[in-house]
Amino acid sequence: MLARDVMTPRVISIEADAPVMQAVRLMLQNRISGLPVVGPKGELTGIVTEGDFLRRGEIGTRRRRSRWLEFMIGPGRLADEYVQACGRKVDQVMTHDPVTITEDTPLDQAVDLMERHRIKRLPVVRDGRLVGIVTRANLMHALVSLATQPKAPPGDDAAIRSQILAECERESWAPMSNVVVRNGVVELWGVITDERERQARIVAAENVPGVKAVHDRLVWIEPMSGFVIGASEDEVRDEAERRHVDAARACSKTGDTDERPAEREDARNLGERNP
Repeated sequence: MLARDVMTPRVISIEADAPVMQAVRLMLQNRISGLPVVGPKGELTGIVTEGDFLRRGEIGTRRRRSRWLEFMIGPGRLADEYVQACGRKVDQVMTHDPVTITEDTPLDQAVDLMERHRIKRLPVVRDGRLVGIVTRANLMHALVSLATQPKAPPGDDAAIRSQILAECERESWAPMSNVVVRNGVVELWGVITDERERQARIVAAENVPGVKAVHDRLVWIEPMSGFVIGASEDEVRDEAERRHVDAARACSKTGDTDERPAEREDARNLGERNP
């Protein structure tokens, strides 16, 4: 998908010489956290966000430092902070030269820019003019729209197995392992060297159409010590088998034919604790 597929084309913006309070009112009235700043011809000149109003003299949040730290910082940065805290026009508090994208920018590149620069929105420009904006909310809208589209029909067990193996082969974290599918129920077999791979493999299987359930049979081998840890499902099954064997042995020793000696033993123990 491209930026044009998810962007908001009609952007609420503000002019650079507008009062700061006008920008604040626009954000509150429209429930948005940022405004692109445009020039007389619609060219993008900056962006102003909620973060630009955190350190303001009107609300007593202007940054204060000790004298020696101010000396180390220097007068230039202190002057910039003063303008940010006390400026009355948008162009005095906005971020100049914001990160932008075009309508043909792929969404993965847009997300990379958001993560790298730690920003929540990207103005979309064409020949320097503002034509749209992509925000985190736009990405969520795209995700919801894709989720509501009809899914591919489920395949048979062989098709399910092939899709799971193909998905794992595409991922560098997934070493070779075995997958068994019976009537849509998937069993994952193999060895992993990082416990986090377990959940990733389960997710890969669950995302294939037609999968009814996923059983984890993976074994984790800790690389440094060689310690082996089985799947939690296997541990539960082994514990149930052990209890069954112990109960059978108890029956053979006492001649008890009741199939539930474990329950009676628990009852006797409870009676001893509560005479």
